[in-house]
Amino acid sequence: MDLQEKLALVKSNTVEIVTEEELEELLSKSRKPTAYCGYEPSGEIHLGHLVTVSKLIDLENAGFNVKVLLADWHAFLNRKGSWEFIHRTAKNWESAFKKLGLKKTECVLGSRFQRSSDYIDDVLTLSLNTTIKRGMRSMQEVARDLEHAHISQVIYPLMQIADIKHLNVDVAQSGIEQRKIHMLGREILETVKYKKPVLVHTPLINSLQGEGKMSSSASESLISVRDSEEDIRSKLNNAYCPEARVEDNPVIEIARLIIFPRVERFEIERPQRFGGSISFDSIGELEKKYVARQLHPMDLKKGIAEELIRILSPVRLAFKDQPASINLESA
Repeated sequence: MDLQEKLALVKSNTVEIVTEEELEELLSKSRKPTAYCGYEPSGEIHLGHLVTVSKLIDLENAGFNVKVLLADWHAFLNRKGSWEFIHRTAKNWESAFKKLGLKKTECVLGSRFQRSSDYIDDVLTLSLNTTIKRGMRSMQEVARDLEHAHISQVIYPLMQIADIKHLNVDVAQSGIEQRKIHMLGREILETVKYKKPVLVHTPLINSLQGEGKMSSSASESLISVRDSEEDIRSKLNNAYCPEARVEDNPVIEIARLIIFPRVERFEIERPQRFGGSISFDSIGELEKKYVARQLHPMDLKKGIAEELIRILSPVRLAFKDQPASINLESA
């Protein structure tokens, strides 16, 4: 794969890259660069997580070493469950990520390095160089109820910035909701003698109900990697999917961000009376047919459901001993 092919692969299905010039320079070097994405191991792995997983696979294919941070301290500071629950979940998530395609990825538990004196020194130094106003602004997506936020949640963004240095990464990858923390990191990492990371931000999938973003706090809004085949079909059948419109259409977003990165050709089975089965080689081709009303929303939903069942079927094994749903209040 030449440089331009690598750049195109990394840039596909992204909202922004900060900066493209730095990314190109990084890929032009002889050494193998490192990228990472961090996850709070809490709740369900859902399709929103699969967007970043897909991008990590792209980064691996473009020649990056990839690390996944299972951010146990972050989850604990963000009040996502007990220490025991978070660690049990982290083990399941590591297994699930491997089954989702991150076979060469190094999974790192945050507490393995976040208790070192060097790490704590860096977090405190970063705090000296960050105003309360700037820190609060960066954590809006971490603690959404800012009026009742805890001090632990203010520490969270500084730890996330310190992670970049202590994982020794060149690229920080995440959903676009992490942008404020990442941009703060580019401003202040030099105070702990570390370079600015390249940022690769991917879009967020809309809720299946069509309002807001997919979130593990509302099970009806998402598809979990552990959902049964019947649940996947039912949720897609009831999903918001406006006819002939691709903007803010969660079913089209699933096709674009999860299905097509994993298949060379996407086939939808239809009865002969409705035109017979139809296949697509690209998301652009599918969107064109959909806007032209040559693909009905119900046929699209059925096709997406069957492809998701195929993609997610190996992952359920990672959670076979866990309850069907996780109650964070009692964890």
